[in-house]
Formats: sequence, structure tokens, C-alpha cells
Amino acid sequence: MDFSTIRNLISRYCTGEDNWVDNRTVYIAHKEPPPGAEAYIPQRYPDNRIVSSKYTFWNFIPKNLFEQFRRIANFYFLIIFLVQLIIDTPTSPITSGLPLFFVITVTAIKQGYEDWLRHKADNSINQCPVLVVQHGKVIRKQSRNLRVGDVVLVKEDETFPCDLVLLSSSREDGTCFVTTASLDGESSHKTYYAVQDTKAFSTEEDMDTLQATIECEQPQPDLYKFVGRINIYLNRDEPIARPLGSENLLLRGATLKNTEHIYAVAIYTGMETKMALNYQSKSQKRSAVEKSMNAYLIVYLCILISKALINTALKYAWQANPDRDEPWYNHKTDGERQRHVLIRAFTDFLAFMVLFNYIIPVSMYVTVEMQKFLGSYFIMWDDDMFDEELGERAQVNTSDLNEELGQVEYVFTDKTGTLTENNMEFIECCVDGHVYVPHAVCNGQVMPGAVGMDMIDSSPGPEGKESEELFFRALCLCHTVQVKEAETVDGIKQGLHQGKATSFYISSSPDEVALVEGMKRLGFTYLRLKDNHMEILNREDEIERFQLLDVLTFDSVRRRMSVIVRSSTGENYLFCKGADSSIFPRVISGKVEQVRARVEHNAVEGLRTLCVAYRKLSPAQYEEACHLLNGAKLALQDRDKKLAEAYDLVEKDLILLGATAVEDRLQDKAADTIESLHKAGMKVWVLTGDKMETAAATCYASKLFRRSTLILELTTKRTEEQSLHDVLFDLSRTVLRQQGGMTRDSLSGLSGDCQDYGLIIDGATLSAVLKPSQDDSSSGNYKEIFLEICRNCSAVLCCRMAPLQKAQIVKMIKASKEHPITLAIGDGANDVSMILEAHVGIGIMGKEGRQAARNSDYAIPKFKHLKKMLLVHGHYYYIRISELVQYFFYKNVCFIFPQFLYQFFCGFSQQPLYDTAYLTLYNISFTSLPILLYSLIEQHINMDILKKDPSLYRDIAKNSLLRWPIFIYWTFLGLFDAVVFFFGAYFLFDNTTFTSNGQMFGNWTFGTLVFTVLVFTVTLKLALDTHYWTWINHFVIWGSLLFYVIFSLLWGGIIWPFLNYQRMYYVFMQMLSSGPAWLSIILLITVSLLPDVVKKVLCRALWPTTTERIQNADKLYKGQLSEFTPMASLHAPRNKRAEPHNLNPRRSEPFTKKLMFTQWRRKPSYCTFTPLIRFAGSSRLSRAGYAYNGAGPETSV
Repeated sequence: MDFSTIRNLISRYCTGEDNWVDNRTVYIAHKEPPPGAEAYIPQRYPDNRIVSSKYTFWNFIPKNLFEQFRRIANFYFLIIFLVQLIIDTPTSPITSGLPLFFVITVTAIKQGYEDWLRHKADNSINQCPVLVVQHGKVIRKQSRNLRVGDVVLVKEDETFPCDLVLLSSSREDGTCFVTTASLDGESSHKTYYAVQDTKAFSTEEDMDTLQATIECEQPQPDLYKFVGRINIYLNRDEPIARPLGSENLLLRGATLKNTEHIYAVAIYTGMETKMALNYQSKSQKRSAVEKSMNAYLIVYLCILISKALINTALKYAWQANPDRDEPWYNHKTDGERQRHVLIRAFTDFLAFMVLFNYIIPVSMYVTVEMQKFLGSYFIMWDDDMFDEELGERAQVNTSDLNEELGQVEYVFTDKTGTLTENNMEFIECCVDGHVYVPHAVCNGQVMPGAVGMDMIDSSPGPEGKESEELFFRALCLCHTVQVKEAETVDGIKQGLHQGKATSFYISSSPDEVALVEGMKRLGFTYLRLKDNHMEILNREDEIERFQLLDVLTFDSVRRRMSVIVRSSTGENYLFCKGADSSIFPRVISGKVEQVRARVEHNAVEGLRTLCVAYRKLSPAQYEEACHLLNGAKLALQDRDKKLAEAYDLVEKDLILLGATAVEDRLQDKAADTIESLHKAGMKVWVLTGDKMETAAATCYASKLFRRSTLILELTTKRTEEQSLHDVLFDLSRTVLRQQGGMTRDSLSGLSGDCQDYGLIIDGATLSAVLKPSQDDSSSGNYKEIFLEICRNCSAVLCCRMAPLQKAQIVKMIKASKEHPITLAIGDGANDVSMILEAHVGIGIMGKEGRQAARNSDYAIPKFKHLKKMLLVHGHYYYIRISELVQYFFYKNVCFIFPQFLYQFFCGFSQQPLYDTAYLTLYNISFTSLPILLYSLIEQHINMDILKKDPSLYRDIAKNSLLRWPIFIYWTFLGLFDAVVFFFGAYFLFDNTTFTSNGQMFGNWTFGTLVFTVLVFTVTLKLALDTHYWTWINHFVIWGSLLFYVIFSLLWGGIIWPFLNYQRMYYVFMQMLSSGPAWLSIILLITVSLLPDVVKKVLCRALWPTTTERIQNADKLYKGQLSEFTPMASLHAPRNKRAEPHNLNPRRSEPFTKKLMFTQWRRKPSYCTFTPLIRFAGSSRLSRAGYAYNGAGPETSV
């Protein structure tokens, strides 16, 4: 080893040259560099095995048990089970152990099956064959045996086995085409490039002669970022260093297209590939229902401890009398007598805890989990949410949030690709103030030969013609569009070139394709990129060639892109296109005012605008720019920052050429969806990076803003005229002025007697609002004032937003004092941050890729599907799970409170009321299936009505069905039923000669009677709450009751005499042989259910909710209500007294139409819609009076 090698080693390991720990060196084909060059330091990297599974065969049981017992409920029941094993408790350990075992086993089987599927998928990937070049020959390996540094041969339509750096291609220019649909959903063909110095190595033998090393960053999950450099040794002392970027990196999972084969070197393998690093799970989101469940559990835990304490205290109070200490046949042992009283009391306390522990419903967790998991399939199976164009259905990535879809208060939506189609159409361009329209249109058809220009202004002179052609050339050159031959490309939209289907354009940006196709119609056709030369066909059908020197790629911070090209005459040009806000400040000449005026005009029309500028570069300027760019590209550390600085220095002193206008149409039914969300009481905010005028035009078109909406602006333009403090307080006074006289209607902007406000804010002003100044002490209140303004606006538009600002807005609303439930919806990578921040994140499978869909909780094909997802699925899920939670607590109170009362009659001896089998199976078998099925298929209101009347969504807002008053009602209902069960059976047992042969009933018969009444009552209570009956409901509800009876006969030895269980032998049969027992069962069930039935009848008659009105009306119309009834008329009237003119409709008109009115009671607030003609001959018609809550006194059908 020579001294240079030692020096290199010392510098790298000791001085940390180039932050060595952050980089890796890859030796291509595992070849050592030439002597005297780099030191050969082989490094260990993981193999190419992908592991998405969670468990192995050996660690499944301990790891799964550890994870399950981290849940408080499971851990609590484990403690109870251990207590039952350790001390003498009144119930068998089986009563706690079996339900816990059932819960743990079911969950473990589910998780084990899911993990087995992951193992299966991993094996199919890891054993896939891969072609590797070794010693000039191609050999076949399994994918899992690939190593970093292997040279891989990939053929057309094959998937890349790991992350690769492209070395050479079968195409002469060293490029290859790739689809990344499995990574980000983009079906367009992207172009990747080989390094110029390696693209000549095109055979296996050539590859064997290549000596090179790659230095690059350590693996990181960003799919669109890669920093590295390749050192190529070509018989020189110093290696040739070339930069490597994301355009050279082929990602695992992507597919090679339209390229015969490529050679590439493995750079990241296995779990270090970018795809694998993106497997990391998102932060856990918890729904409002889950939080309510936990709060209720704490309450019931307190009740449980209170019961145990009361019984323990009463036991010792009762035993204080020596006569009651213990009966003569149950003398205490000496050991028991000598134990300290505190130890005895603690043991008794634990025993009572065990006896009453069933009040905590452990099986509720399993039922809720199954309900969410199975219920999510209804979204995926919904044919109304299937998009034929994409061939995609809605996807559920997180089933834990199903019910949260029914609680949304704020909707944050992206604009481009979410509200709009992201399908661009070139409309016009403006060059030096002259406007060009690309073609003449007649009856929607492009006329043949209509490729000439339609000049709206006067024709340009010779100088203008030169600028015009330079503008067209700029748009033909400044892009990353690829030209594809029609016959070689599959399934991509075909462009038109005068009716010839010769080739068409593909790009990752729809804007660029629209602009290049627009130029084609205006006479300048971009042909191809060949040998690093861009070819265009001008109006005279002459081919012009420009050498592509450099591409300054687009990014969302700069909001522009540039190319540096050299013309055939040797002149160097920098062509730049981008947003007006990023181009105008860099322009030093050109007709700025005329172009700016046209840009603003197009923005108001809702068109997307781009400005185009150029700069001639002298040889010296080009050399300087080249030096700056190459220096930044070769940096391994902070490359993005250095590139941004270099771009900033190069893109300056521009000459403005003109601007373009592209239209992005609204998505189908986007306006209807937003209107429905408004009616449902949701506030809709649009967060976009577009300019204010364009976004505002889209908001008007989508009915976010109405023509009557008063627009309030909080923009940079206004804050320049007056201070932010003054603007905020002016807006605050404006929106709060009317609050002194009246309360704002809750209809979120749909009230007729209240001014509608819409707010527009831009990114710069938002930053000022969220970042209080140090100088002004009052500026700390800006955020609160801003929130107050927003609360009183029916819609808010945030424009010029950076992705991080979108997330900041969502976070700010989440943290406000009302803590509203938020939903974010978007389709691009720039929306991921707000989707992850919101309570519910929804991704749209759009043209901007699948990053949003992959990171979301739910994914839908189109924005219009949001309406059904929230108004129907969200509504149903919330109704179902709220009933499930309340019902579980109710049936457990009914179950365990008689046990508590029984202690007062057995000397607090911890004697159980129910048999062990009943204790164990109550929640597992006898009462579990009916509520699970209810929570999956219940439809309290017809689906069509929910879609037609969005305001029904308000009835379940703010977790209204899981509020404390309703929880307390269910708890007291359970207590009442429990008292009826126990004391009803107790008083009926007063007659000791219950059976015909004079035999007395024992304590197990008493407990069985109480338990029978209990099972029948709680099951019938659910039956009374069910509105949507199917054969499955009947089978499960009546089948559960039948199963209880059959099991009791089995357990009592009647059906199977060999099951001789002494305690319960013939007990159930003995009870059923008594007539009074039958009578008491029927009587007690009736008395238990009566209060709830009476309460429901009275509430429906006297104080019906909107939901109940519609249920009544739908029954009257036999489920056809949604076809012809105006839903608004079924709502409860807003005012207590109706207006006088509403009480006297016109009676003089004949009943020639089928009219409707609401009639329920004599007051003007009515609830059921009935055809008026039905009452024409009835005496009730003259007495009842009329009331119409709707558009007018009559509604024709």
C-alpha cells in the first residue's frame, strides 16, 4: 500500500472529507480502481431481499401478544384473569380467560393471515429471475441475490429489480423510456439518461472493460431526489467525474418501455431502495368516536371500582354483627382468621372487581375492529364510485376512520387536478401585445387548413414578426416533452398533426403538451430530440436544429424552467418560461405592460397563464453559466441549494417575449359537489398555488363563491396600501358588524337573511399573519382575528400557497378552540403534507401522479365521488358505530347491575347470579352477532334521500349521537332494565310453590330467569332500533335467540344427557315447565322495553327531528319519497311561529295537479309529506290548516 492510499484512508476516516459518512462508494462490477487512484474499500450492503412482513415464524407469538397487550382493555382483562387464578374468586377464571382468549385469538389470526399474504408477496418478488453481467457473460440470478455494484441487463417491459444508475441503452442517444405507474401512478413515459461517457458501452464485453466508481448519498425515501457522481477511468491519471441526478436513477418497481434493453448498475438494494423506504407507516389517526369510547370506558371503570368498594364496605359492615359473621356450616379456617383485616378487605375488593368486571365490554373492541374492517368494503364495492375512464374504484387505506367521514366540518381542497380536470387545452398566446388564437372552429370541429393565426390586434411589423417567431421557437424548445411514434406507444393520448397520426407528445406535465401542440397548430412543430439536438419544423417546412446545452429544470419554489440552446448559426440562447410572478421581476425589457394586462385578463377568465422570456448569451457568459451549473451539479452536499443559487444567477436580465393561456376545465359535477358540501354545513377552503385571479374564477365556476358573495381580500397588494393590522381589523369589523343584531345562521352561507362573505388570502400575507412581529405586541392576536374572520366566511380561497403552508392552514384550523374535524383532498405530491395533517386525508387518482392517493386514508377517482363518500357512507358509518358503542355499554349495564343488586340478598358473599357459561358467552355469542350486523347494514334513511338532501348531515355533526346526555340516557335505561329484571323476578319468586309439583326454585333458576329476560330484552331492543330489515337481520336476530335456547337445553343436559353439569342440570327445563315463569318472562320483557318505546313515540309525535320526519314520510310513500318529494319541505321550520301568509294558501285553484303539503299536527310545524288529493274528501282537511315550508305554497309534481 503506497502513501497516497494511506493518506486517502486517513482523510476519509479521520478528517471526514466530504462528510464521508453521508455518502457511499459503489464499485461497478466489483472492480478495483486502477493502482494509485482511489483506495479500494469494499463495503457491506444489504442483499436485495424485500421484507414487508411484520412477523417471522419464530417471533409471531411473543411479538403479537406484546402488541395486543399494549391495548389497555386487553391488559386490564389479563390482570383480572390473573387475579382469578391467584385468589379465591366467586367466578371461574374461564369467565374472563375465554373471552380474552377469543379476542386475542381472533385478532392474532387476522394479523397472522395478513402477514402470511405479505410473506407470499415478498417471496414472489424475491425469487424473480434477474439477468446480471459477470466477466462479459449474462447469467441468471434470483432477485434476492443481487448485490450493490452488480451490472444488470433489463429488457423491454421488465420491471427494475432494485434502484439502478443507467449506464447505457440500446438507443443511440443513451436514453430510455420508463413508466413509474406503480410508484406514483403517472402512466406517461419518462425519459432517463445515461452518462455521456458510458453510453458507448453497449455490449456485455464492453461492460466488462468499464472501470468506474459511483459516489452517492446514502439511501433516503424521496423518490424525486438523487445526488451522486460517477468517476470513470479511461487510461488517464485522473478519472472523469460526471454528475448524477434523478434523471439517471431508475427506481425499483418502475418498468422499461419502448427501449430494447439497458445496462445499469445496482446502487440501492432490498430495504434500502426508495420504494422500500416509502413503506414507512404514517402517524396513527384516531377518530372522535374512539376518543368518546375511551372516555366512556373511564366512566365505567370508575363505576366498577365504586361498586367493588361499596360492596366491600357493606360486607364488613354486615359482618360486624357476630351473628352474621359466617353461617355455622361455613366456619372460617384458622389461617383466614389470623390474616390482617386490610389484607382480607383487599382480597374481597379484588373478588368484587372480578365479579363485576363484565361491565367493561372487552368484546366491543373486537366488534368495532371487525365493523370497521368489513364496513370499508362497502366503499370499495360501491359502483357509483367507480370511474370507467380510469378503470379505478375507491380505495380504503385506513379503515379506522370510516365514521370520521360523517363528522367533517372543514374541507380543504386543492384546485388543479382536484376541482379541475388537469387536462389542458391551449387557448391563445400573446406576443408583444398581439394575441394569437391557434385555429378557427366551426360547429365544434377544427376546420381543415385552419392552422393560420387569428390576430386580434393589428399585424406586427418586421420586428414584431421576428419576436413572434422567436416566441414560437422558445415554446418549441423550452420543455421536457418527448415525441413518440404512434405504433410504438401503448395507450397514450394521440396528438393530431393535420390529420396525420404520425407521432404525438408525452410529458409528465399536461401544460407542456398543450403548449407544444398549440405551437404545432400555429405553424411551428417540435419534431424530436436526436443526438442532443432539438429539431423543429417552421412554417416554411424547413427543419431547424438547436443543440441542447443545458436544462434548468422546473421546481415549485422557482416556478419556472429554462433551457440553454445553441442555434445553427452558433448563437447561444437562454429560453425561460414560468409563472408571471417569477418572470416579471427578472425582465429588463419587452412590452411588459401589454403582456401583463393580457395575463391579468386571462387569469380573470380562469385560464392558466405562463410568461416566456429569453436572453442571448455571449460565449463568455455561457462559459460562466456552464461553470456555475457544473459546479453545483457535482456537489454531493447541499446540491439542491447550490443549484437554486446557480439558476438564480443564470436566469436574469431577461427580455420578455409574451405569454400563453391554457384552460383547465372543471371536473364533472365539481360545482354540484361543493354546493352539497355547503348545504351539509361544511366550510370549504380552496388551497392552491395558482394566482389569485385564476383561482377566483375557478371558485365562481365551482359555486364556492356566489355572485351575491361579498369578497374580502387579505392579499399582499392590499397590505402594501395599509398595514396588516388595519386590514385585519377592517375585515373583522365588516364580518362581525351584523352579529350585534342577529346570530349568524348555521347554514354556512345559504341563509337568505345574512350576507355571504368569501375571503381570499395569499401565501405571503398568510406568512405575515402566522408569524407575529417582535415589535408590535398586538400582533400576537393576528392569528385569532384571522380565525374569527374565517369562521364567519362561507368559503375561503388561499392562493399562491406553498405545500408546507397548506399543512400549516390545516393545522391552524385543527388547533382552533372548536377543534373541528378537518378533511383534506388533493391529487398531487404538493398536497401530501396537508393530507397527512388533516383528520381525514383523501387522495384523488389524478394526472399529477399517485403520491396523494398513496399517502391518503382514502382514495377516490374523481372529486364528485366525495359527495357520496361523506353524505352517504360517512353518515351511515357514524350512525352505525354510535349505536354500536352505546348499545354495548347499555347491554353490559343490563348484564352486570343485577349481579350488584344480588349481593344485597346473599350477604355480600360474592355469590354469582349467573352460571359460568352464561357469564362467558353473553358478549361472545348470545348478543354479539345482531349488533355487528346492524353496524354493517343499517340504513336509517334511504341512500337517495341522503344524497338529495345534504342538510341531513347536520343532524350528526359534532359527534351529536355520542354526547354525554345520550350516553347518560342509555346508561339509565340499562339501569332501569336491570332493576326490572332483578326485582321483577324477585317479587315473582315470592310465591315459593312455583312449579306444578310444588317444587321450589333455587338460586340458579332465579339467575337463569333473569338472564333469559336479559338476553331477550337487549336483542329485541336492537330489533326495535332497526329500520332497514333484510332476511339477514331476521336470520341473525331470531337465530341468536334460538341459539340461546338450544344452548341452554344442551347445557342443562336435556338435549345431550351425557353433559352432566351438576349446577345447571335440568335448571332451564324446570324453569320453562312453570307457567308463571313464562308469564314473568313476557311481562318483564314488555315492561323493560316500554319506557324506550313510549319515549320514542312521544318524541316523534311532539318533537320530531328532521331525520324522523323523513323516515315517517318515506314509510308513507313506501320508500319512493326521494323520487318526487322536495326534501327542504320536510325540515323543521326555523321560526317558532310561521308567517301569517303561510297559514292560508290559495284554495280557489282546482286540484288539477298532484300537490303536497305537510300535515302532522295543527301547529304550523308539520312533518309528513302527503299528497293533498288524498285528503280531499276528508273532514281532517278543513280542520288541520295548511303549512308549507319550502319554495312556495304549492309544489307541482
